[in-house]
Amino acid sequence: MFSLKYSVKVTRRGLISIFWFEAGLKKSSKTLFVYRNYSKFQKQKMGVEKQLLRAGTGPKPAPGQTVTVHCTGFGKNGDLSKKFWSTKDPGQQPFSFQIGQGKVIKGWDEGVLGMQVGEVARLRCSPDYAYGPGGFPAWGIQPNSVLEFEIEVLQTQ
Repeated sequence: MFSLKYSVKVTRRGLISIFWFEAGLKKSSKTLFVYRNYSKFQKQKMGVEKQLLRAGTGPKPAPGQTVTVHCTGFGKNGDLSKKFWSTKDPGQQPFSFQIGQGKVIKGWDEGVLGMQVGEVARLRCSPDYAYGPGGFPAWGIQPNSVLEFEIEVLQTQ
């Protein structure tokens, strides 16, 4: 048995590469994905970053309230440009959930709290605020994937 070691490099343009090493020698490298507009994301809570796409004018939801959103998820097979699900797809409808009850991934619970009705934002969720080590294979989400969600808050009750 041997352990596979790796290092991660992020370039000035946000290009992320992983280099695998075996027995101290460079084995191979692979470019994973490009973080587009990386500097426009602002850290919300630990594990969630937010990029404001359109300001809202309505109230902010509070813990325990039910919020209805349009959402599109990105990060299929580790590529943040590939969509894995959307409420705007044919046959889908807006999604409602109660904030702070653990009914959705932690990144949604934390990220939606600071949004206003009418706001559109892109949330970047670290693996522990998304699907973690299990991933979500049915949607092509690999274990420990960083995911992005474009969320529009439609209403809160």
